[in-house]
Amino acid sequence: MKKLKSSIFYIGIVGGFSFLIYWIISQGRNMEIGRDIQKINSGNSQWQEFLSALIHNLQHPLAILLAQIIVIILFARLFGWLFKKIGQPTVIGEIIAGIILGPSFLGMYFPDFSAALFPTESLGNLQFLSQIGLILFMFVVGMELDLKVLQNKAHDAVVISHASIILPFALGVSLAYFIYGSFAPAGIDFTSFALFIGISMSITAFPVLARIVQERNIQKTKLGTIVITCAAADDITAWCLLAAVIAIVKAGNFLSSLYIIALAIAYVFVMIKFVRPFLKRIGDMHDSRENLSKPVVAIFFLTLIISSYLTEVIGIHALFGAFMAGAIMPENAKFRNVFIEKVEDVALVLLLPLFFVFTGLRTQIGLLNEPYLWQITGWIILVAVVGKFVGSAIAAKFMGQNWKDSLTIGALMNTRGLMELIVLNIGFDLGVLNAEMFAMLVLMALITTFMTGPAIDLFNKLFKSTDSLIPDEISRIGKYNLLISFGNPLRGPSLLRLAHGLVKESDKNSSITAMHLTPTNDLHQYNAEDYEIETFEPIVTASKELSQSIITLFKASNNMEADIAEIANEGNYDLLLIGVGQSIYEGSVLGRILGFTTRFINPENLVYRVKATESLLDNSVFSNSTLQIMGRSKIPVAVLIDKDFKKLDHILFIVYSKSDLELLPYIQKFIHNAQSQVTIIDMNQYLQQDKKALELFRSIEQVAPNHITKIEGAEINMELTNTQDLVMLSKNSWKELFSNKEHWIINLPSTLIIKQ
Repeated sequence: MKKLKSSIFYIGIVGGFSFLIYWIISQGRNMEIGRDIQKINSGNSQWQEFLSALIHNLQHPLAILLAQIIVIILFARLFGWLFKKIGQPTVIGEIIAGIILGPSFLGMYFPDFSAALFPTESLGNLQFLSQIGLILFMFVVGMELDLKVLQNKAHDAVVISHASIILPFALGVSLAYFIYGSFAPAGIDFTSFALFIGISMSITAFPVLARIVQERNIQKTKLGTIVITCAAADDITAWCLLAAVIAIVKAGNFLSSLYIIALAIAYVFVMIKFVRPFLKRIGDMHDSRENLSKPVVAIFFLTLIISSYLTEVIGIHALFGAFMAGAIMPENAKFRNVFIEKVEDVALVLLLPLFFVFTGLRTQIGLLNEPYLWQITGWIILVAVVGKFVGSAIAAKFMGQNWKDSLTIGALMNTRGLMELIVLNIGFDLGVLNAEMFAMLVLMALITTFMTGPAIDLFNKLFKSTDSLIPDEISRIGKYNLLISFGNPLRGPSLLRLAHGLVKESDKNSSITAMHLTPTNDLHQYNAEDYEIETFEPIVTASKELSQSIITLFKASNNMEADIAEIANEGNYDLLLIGVGQSIYEGSVLGRILGFTTRFINPENLVYRVKATESLLDNSVFSNSTLQIMGRSKIPVAVLIDKDFKKLDHILFIVYSKSDLELLPYIQKFIHNAQSQVTIIDMNQYLQQDKKALELFRSIEQVAPNHITKIEGAEINMELTNTQDLVMLSKNSWKELFSNKEHWIINLPSTLIIKQ
């Protein structure tokens, strides 16, 4: 009756008012008489009119901008992934994607398509959005700086950092002396040109360097601490120098620039002495998501925008103001983490790739069409590498580092990446760099960043050192070693309880390593330690409650599935325990084939699904991530489907296929260590047919007759499963049961699925 009333009301309201609208329009047409209304009729058919309207819509500035963003993000994502696969920072791939979409490739080989996608009149919108992205990015870079680390390691860091700036700066100025006549734009004085070449040689990309340090798991070592501190000091010094160089370029000479520099010093003084304490008080009161309200967020964004505006007006560029605003944000790690999360996805995922492509559109490698120009490019790269690499390495050696660490510091400080592109674009906008010099310096930025990883690997080989991911404690452990890998910290305790049930009574001859890997892009240098402590807190608490010692392993990773499998394979581990991970798209056919994640299509998942022996339409419970780990691992992998798993008092072991019989040793361990009561359901009487398995079963039964029960050919029902704490079976059996759509499988309690 209620639905009928609702339907009558809906029809009455919609129908009545639709009739009223029709009647008013009909009456209104009578008012057109005598108003000389012009009817648009071009003589074209309706289809032609539709096509004309569609073409007009495609050429609208907003439509062009949206199409550009779609293409740019897809290309940046693809090339970033490709370069990540060869061990390079994703930023290199994103820069290459920009060059590919620019005149160096797309414009050269597909000029019509390039002109349609990137018409000249649309580049202003692209530049505007990319500048907004850069402002947000520099704000994040400023917040990522840990000034406390600088204070603690100030002396060594300043010596190494400033040596790594002054030497390449001097070499850059020297290089400018020889190329000024050929490559300086008309109207640009030597001082401006030389200073910009010098500063372009001196930049280190702090964000890229920090990611490399985390990926190589050296952030906690003495080397990692020193190089991060040096890069932070380098970043601050270089941006202050850049501000001074911009002031000199805009003023025309050094004396005229003193007014700009004086205003800049006054601005920095106000930001540090007045704005920073004010923001600290606000940050201390609002350091969590719950009390970080929109008005509070508005205050910090206003600080960012006003700071950027002031530095732009003063004449030292808006990006310096964004960097300064980030650096003076409250040092509270929780506050910075919350605020960075609000900014980072939009800045790094959406807007920053626009900057790479805008840079690519400016980079015309085709202009370097003579051997002489490539010779100059080679000299630029040589000067950049010698200045930055040698300056850092010699300074580090002088400060007491060994040769391996000194050379590694040199290689890392030679990383330029995105920060170099920002400097080059500023120089190009100011007219200090012409198109040829801009292209040469972009190539230098790419090559110096690209060579960082291979150089570090070379030094490790020369000095016979490898970066092992395996904790030293493992080499001292005895017979049975377990590796727990968890993503969600709340899932860790369940996995630990399960592992504890396998080793409880043999603690001296066994070990449990709890491992958490986090995506490199989601981890920031300034809060990595706090994040690690927070991540392991639940499992460490559970280990104390169980009186179970554990080893913790934390790593930033660019490819978590591959790294988990590599650690499991290289370590002295006997079993890898993981929890089920599913994305919001898992379960759908499209999601499984394309490898959807909550953000973007994941090329890694797509490639794996194509190569894997699993069916593309496999409708198992496992996510693509879990399937990759199981496929890559050379040791047994156990997957826990956690449904509030708490204890191991009662275990149901389902023998559905012959592969289940290989799991009897785990049953033996659960009975011995956790005194579990185990019920074996031998659904097809495989146990009775396998002599080796039957012998093991009888030996277990002989030692613990009250802890094991065998039932042959029984049907599984809710009455049985509801009394169990854990159900155990092999991966093959789970897959077969799932594909056969056994009704009882949905109602199972926590389930342990093991792939031998």
